[in-house]
Amino acid sequence: MAGCEACPEHISRPVVIKDADTVIALAGNANVGKSVIFNQLTGVDQIIGNWPGKTVERAVGLLQHKGRRIEIVDLPGIYSFSTYSMEELVSRDFIALERPDAVINVIDANAMERNLFFTIQLMEFGVPMVIALNQTDLLQKRGMTIDFAKLEQRIGLPVIPMIAIKGKGIAELTEKILEVADKKPKPPVAKYGKEIEERIDKLLPLLADLKTGYPARWVAIKLLERDQEFSELVVKKEASIVTVADGLAKELEEIHGEPSGVVITAERYQLVDRIASEVLTQIAPSEVIEGKSFSDRLDSIALHPVLGYLMVVAVIGGLLIWTFLFGSQISTIIQNLLAGIERYEPAVSGPVWSILWNGAFTGFIAGVTLIIPYVLPFYLILAVIEDSGYLTRISFMLDKGMHKIGLHGKAIIPLILGYGCNVPACHACRIMETRKQKLISTVLVTLVPCTARTVVILGLVAAFVNIWWALALYAFDIILILVVGRIAYKVIPGESAGLIMEMSKYHMPSLRVVVKQTWARTKSLLWVVFPAYIIGSAALQALYSFGVLDPINAALNFITVWWLGLPAVAGILLIFGVVRKELTILMLAVIFQTTNFALVMTPLQLIVLALVSMIYIPCIAVIITLVKEYGWKNAVTIAAAEIGLAILIGGIAFRLGTLLM
Repeated sequence: MAGCEACPEHISRPVVIKDADTVIALAGNANVGKSVIFNQLTGVDQIIGNWPGKTVERAVGLLQHKGRRIEIVDLPGIYSFSTYSMEELVSRDFIALERPDAVINVIDANAMERNLFFTIQLMEFGVPMVIALNQTDLLQKRGMTIDFAKLEQRIGLPVIPMIAIKGKGIAELTEKILEVADKKPKPPVAKYGKEIEERIDKLLPLLADLKTGYPARWVAIKLLERDQEFSELVVKKEASIVTVADGLAKELEEIHGEPSGVVITAERYQLVDRIASEVLTQIAPSEVIEGKSFSDRLDSIALHPVLGYLMVVAVIGGLLIWTFLFGSQISTIIQNLLAGIERYEPAVSGPVWSILWNGAFTGFIAGVTLIIPYVLPFYLILAVIEDSGYLTRISFMLDKGMHKIGLHGKAIIPLILGYGCNVPACHACRIMETRKQKLISTVLVTLVPCTARTVVILGLVAAFVNIWWALALYAFDIILILVVGRIAYKVIPGESAGLIMEMSKYHMPSLRVVVKQTWARTKSLLWVVFPAYIIGSAALQALYSFGVLDPINAALNFITVWWLGLPAVAGILLIFGVVRKELTILMLAVIFQTTNFALVMTPLQLIVLALVSMIYIPCIAVIITLVKEYGWKNAVTIAAAEIGLAILIGGIAFRLGTLLM
């Protein structure tokens, strides 16, 4: 194994957890229970971030067992190492180049063939491995059983049967993976057909002394598959090897009448099919009704061309109604409690310390009254839907429509999150496969009316015009998202990938998993939102009280008064809306000394102000998130585009409204 086995002591250890003595990687297909096993092993000792230089999320946790500190790395869920998505490149290079002490390959017992296809590729890296065979209980309910001893013998790796959602097999897996990490046994070589093995053997001596960083056998297979990346890698070191490999690949193609890559892929599938057929046995079906499992019967509704969409609308609608109704009640209770401690309306006069304190406290109130009452229950129910297996069905049902704007069904996840808060929704865009799709979905997420924007719409339009105009703004926003998405698809360079999502079986959500998932998402949000709200609110109120914003407000009169038809103070309102949207309403009350906005603004002005507030520049917490995810250039571009769009649409709405109202 040139480059890896030859000098392992020169390979930098991929340790993130301080003082960790062992590094274990979790690898497997999507939706096989990797995250559940990761949570079971690491508990709350987790670090969530990005892989260096990538937008792919990196989850690292600490397992402390018998005095040892073990770093657990949860690699992205992928199906192979063949298509080179960002997730696949991250996983491949971590295993091949950073060389963890061992790999836990998580397999769904209900999809043996597809999972073993990935296992065969993992084995080619020569890293010590253990198979975690998950969801064996669901397999038995389907009337199937696995001969675990035969699977171990056939594949040559330790196999641990598991029901991860219930914690079964976790202790056995922990003992076995540490044993493997200490002894470092090499996995057996997965042998292909005679024609392929003969040509691999011809390449191995040529690659023996070539320092590529990857195992020699892996490089030989990639060259035979005519993989462009590895051909270029080897050409830089020894061009003659690629010439030889091309000749050998051509021989394979002449023998089989297919491209060499297709031939090797077919060999892998034949190999895993043989293994699966030898270890799987049909038994008397259990808990199967009229030939269909409960999951199949539920899918007949969830994936129905008519009923499926009605179910999606009902679930998403129920999620949002639950969030806003429940959140509104809790938010009111919290505001009343805090109002008794200290005023939290913006202070625009008085001592400097009073202005700064009220500004900071107002920002703190914003976080408390938005995150706890709205975002927390939203994440809680979302985690229940996700852990039950239904979220993948929502993505599947909406996939076809999403293709119209260059996305796929998974994009619905960050869009739904956006109704709670745009910050975690932007983070959730990492699930998209390509950079183009990440950017498109992020742009659309920033247009979704979060709870703060909802406060503005309800507080200005529903309260002082009527509920139907408020609903019309929501309907318009959905249309705008679709139009902007289509334009972004045409304008933003890059490629869009299709949806590959496993339809996992339904199961009862685990309380422990739901709580951990909810807390992990909420915790990451707190570190961004609270500082942005507190600092931004204090700074803006200080600037306003000292008259610094007055010249800016005056300069904006041409836009706010002439084009948008709003009062002269609208510039100040929109500036404060950058910190958080509902400050638009609070500042309006402070400036006009009334909460009956119908006395100081016309119905048309209220509608236009709510419309512009709904569309224009995201709040400061979202901007900070955009900078962290995509850099200043993209963050400024998105913000500037949305400011321009809000002004354009607001002015048009004012002129149309003047004619109609």
